[in-house]
Amino acid sequence: MTTSDDATPRHERIARHATPGPRNSLAHWTTARHPLRVAINYVVVWLVRISPSLRLKRWLLRRIGVTVGPGVSWGLEATPDVFWPDLITVEADAIVGYDATLLCHEFLQDEYRTGEVVVGERAMIGAGAIVLPGVEIGADARVAANSLVTRDVAPGTTVAGVPAEPMGESSDADDSRT
Repeated sequence: MTTSDDATPRHERIARHATPGPRNSLAHWTTARHPLRVAINYVVVWLVRISPSLRLKRWLLRRIGVTVGPGVSWGLEATPDVFWPDLITVEADAIVGYDATLLCHEFLQDEYRTGEVVVGERAMIGAGAIVLPGVEIGADARVAANSLVTRDVAPGTTVAGVPAEPMGESSDADDSRT
């Protein structure tokens, strides 16, 4: 996986779709995605969220178009995008933690946006974290619990917070204060 640098922010990698009428884009969701497709995705996502079986979760996620590598662990209550799950790639041995959400769309007033979400090999997404459309999380990267990931995470980096920012390294001097 190639993680984009800060020179290409996620907003430049997402597709913009104009709202087809006078109301906000969510009011027109049925023109964005077929209602039956979304209903099927919703039922499958519900099963993925409650199933304790990782094997079953991977199989179900693949049925709705998520690209799932071998050994992926998808936590209980974790949610892939219901409208565009086919824009999600989770590479080998990655972990998506409890109640994490991977979004591939944003419904706004005058447009909706779609973008791929890529989770690299052995990356970890903590419980309750939210990943926005167009974000790439590099191999061996870590996203802390309850973080909001608004930009790419470089391989091997740990991010935390709202919005998620890289964590500093602790030093031996800091450890001696405890």
